[in-house]
Amino acid sequence: MMSEQETLISVRDLQLSFGPKIIQQNVSFDLKRGSIFAVMGGSGCGKSTLLRSIVGLLRPTAGQIMVGGEDYWAQPDDRRTAINRRYGVLFQSGALWSSMTVGENVALPLEMFTSLSQAEITELVRLKLGLVGMEHAIDLFPYEISGGMCKRAGLARAIALEPDILFFDEPSAGLDPITSARLDDLILSLRDGLGATIVIVSHELPSLLTIADDGIFLDAKTHRPITHGSPRALLDCTIPEVTAFMHRSATIPSQTEQKAEQHV
Repeated sequence: MMSEQETLISVRDLQLSFGPKIIQQNVSFDLKRGSIFAVMGGSGCGKSTLLRSIVGLLRPTAGQIMVGGEDYWAQPDDRRTAINRRYGVLFQSGALWSSMTVGENVALPLEMFTSLSQAEITELVRLKLGLVGMEHAIDLFPYEISGGMCKRAGLARAIALEPDILFFDEPSAGLDPITSARLDDLILSLRDGLGATIVIVSHELPSLLTIADDGIFLDAKTHRPITHGSPRALLDCTIPEVTAFMHRSATIPSQTEQKAEQHV
């Protein structure tokens, strides 16, 4: 049985650029099995860019992303595609196809990457939607449901193929505090119930403090990470940029208060 401390992804000395413009450099961290890893930092620091590189949408200009001991970007296209089957991604808006129902959106990866029958796919779609509390919306279109429901439907699609690692890009963006707290609770239940490892890009402080147990802080000015650790540990960090980010509100809710809010 694999240890909870097993390293699933190792990022080493990564540099991300658009032409001559460096977005981030010297990025190194390990993603451990069972963790919820936060990519933190202010607007424009390259959080989403880093995520895109890890999931195979942007080739880095230097450094390595090791997945299970394999250098991801050194692999041929077919091998990278196989590695990507281990991933599930929730984009900022949910990224649902507007011309397809919620059920059809969730079914899409199952139809593309498995040989399951239509009956088996339908059963799995209902199961995945049930896990996120969305089975009732299976025949609805994205424009017929709320933003929070779109996020949950996108999450159901992300877990359709039962990936090892889930990537969430600003999952709470645009949501009201109660809906955001419920989404946090759902993310924790997926980690605990499915055994998924999660990477979350976010600047939402209550969410970060509630769910993340490890992380990296990216700086927009120096274009490099300036510290590592869980969001709660970074509350005591004395680096000015981190202090400003972590103490944006007058009061930080306790873990007990956050849990109570999640069940409102």
